[in-house]
Amino acid sequence: MRKVALLLLVLLNIIITPVLANTTTISKENKMNDRPPGTPYQQWGEIYDRPEEYTSYTTKKDIFITMRDGVVLAADLHLPDGPGPFPVILTQTPYNKNLSGSENLNEYFIKRGYAHMVVDVRGTGTSQGSWDSFGLNEQQDGKELVEWAASQPWSDGNVGLYGSSYRGINQLFTAALQPEGLKAIFPVVPMADMYRDIVMSGGMVNTGFIPLWLGLVTTTGLLPPTYTLSEPVLASTVLLNHLGQTTDFPASTLSSSISGGEFAYDGPQAWTRSPYYIMDQVKVPAFFTGGLHDIFQRGTPLLYEKLKAKGVTTKLLIGNWTHGSYGSGLPAENIPALDQIALRWFDQYLKNIKTDAENIPNVTQFVLGEDQFQTQSEWPHPDAEAQKLYLRSGSLLTKESPSYLESPSTMLQEPINGICSGSSSQWTMGILGPLPCTKDNRLTELTEITYTTPPVNQDLRISGPIAAQIFASTTAEELVLSVRITDVAPDGTSTELTAGWLAASHRYVDEEKSRHLNGMNIQPWHPFTKAAVMDVTPNKVMELNVEIFPTNAVIKEGHRLRVAIGPSDFPHAMSPVPQLLNQLGGVATIQNSKTYPSHIVLPVVPNP
Repeated sequence: MRKVALLLLVLLNIIITPVLANTTTISKENKMNDRPPGTPYQQWGEIYDRPEEYTSYTTKKDIFITMRDGVVLAADLHLPDGPGPFPVILTQTPYNKNLSGSENLNEYFIKRGYAHMVVDVRGTGTSQGSWDSFGLNEQQDGKELVEWAASQPWSDGNVGLYGSSYRGINQLFTAALQPEGLKAIFPVVPMADMYRDIVMSGGMVNTGFIPLWLGLVTTTGLLPPTYTLSEPVLASTVLLNHLGQTTDFPASTLSSSISGGEFAYDGPQAWTRSPYYIMDQVKVPAFFTGGLHDIFQRGTPLLYEKLKAKGVTTKLLIGNWTHGSYGSGLPAENIPALDQIALRWFDQYLKNIKTDAENIPNVTQFVLGEDQFQTQSEWPHPDAEAQKLYLRSGSLLTKESPSYLESPSTMLQEPINGICSGSSSQWTMGILGPLPCTKDNRLTELTEITYTTPPVNQDLRISGPIAAQIFASTTAEELVLSVRITDVAPDGTSTELTAGWLAASHRYVDEEKSRHLNGMNIQPWHPFTKAAVMDVTPNKVMELNVEIFPTNAVIKEGHRLRVAIGPSDFPHAMSPVPQLLNQLGGVATIQNSKTYPSHIVLPVVPNP
């Protein structure tokens, strides 16, 4: 009864939480380039822009485009008022093209000689069909839409793709099908791996973002179409279909994950919807934008890395952004605004204007702790070297390994740890960001076990993915670890840089698919399949290799680096119900001795 009561408490918190809103092998061996250390990286130079060519434009609402299976998609077309034809920028959205916003109507592009075409993906907004997020039908629709746009009399046959989040992800599926006329893409904050990046990070349900996202798509799909009066039968059919979907795909996806069903494990459902697995088929130039606190913080740089390795022209910009703040603060330090970067990209590849887009620095990242952008030749940072820091008695974190005599630490396995932390702001797209406790983790750390370095005597530069190897046991039959990396200022403020999560039952590591640096596993890869699940035996010490999402930061001289280990990360994540029942009420023990040397592996970049 105690477990049931605790479970009801968790479910109640979820309801009242303020959150509204081919299996290809993943090879992650780090490759160093031949650039001598300390060689300056390429810079952005002057900001590219050009004057408006057109002062006005015309919008054609609700152009009906019939797909191969008879489903009708609705598009809005914004055309410059002047002689065409024009290159086309296509945006595919699930969030209703009738809502205001620059991704549904980008005047900056239009007035510089581009047609902007925005389409509601099937089963959303004003389009017919059933919504099956990133499913095969939706992927094929993208190819047909590009080829339709390229063939119209107002089009010059050159098409580019533009948009953020969902609108960035579906660009990759479209590009992988290599439609005729597609010349370049510009995905902003896209994911790579549906399971690991977003739905089930570490084997736990993303209860911070997924309900918010599903609710957003469902709600915007219930707005009356603008063609309701002119096409009442079609409009009513679309609305009724969308209404029926509120208990279909969204509900089934979430319930399957929470109940431990198909979506609780990695497999074909996730692989089909994960752009990483089809990146080999993308051939057009791609500019990626990501965020150090974005929900796709892990995946966006992996997409860049894989495409770059295939010889495709690609660039990566990562800012100090959450999913809701991408592009904020630009232009800055000669880094243009996102629309200016996109104009330079599309002018080069759609209009054949020589903009030197190919000479944009390969990688530009914001540096946490220094509050500025820096460029680098590749991602991960080619100069990074692996460095171990050990968890020690007395809450210490040191380069020196522990002795046999050091005492372990214990914590209660409670499911709502982390309710106000840097993580809770990140995974609610910044909604909780205004709360002071999301900028200082000391409140969250009261229920976590912390290990902290002495003040560093010189700047400590970290760039790339981080791994934690934690030896732990539990009195229960499941254990969840949340591992946070924070920057502790001289006044004690503990600022979360990044974090990682792992359920002990998913602790199996595939070394061949993991990333290694200097012989150390710095990005462990877990299968997360049902077949790979391992038993958790009460009081038996387990080796848990936690993937901590990549960051780019400097721990300034006089600051300290902290590892904070907790038993959960609410509201971001919750275990599926079967695992949750197995872990509630347990006591976890974190080992830190010579026999069980728990540690983290950092990608440390030498100071210039």
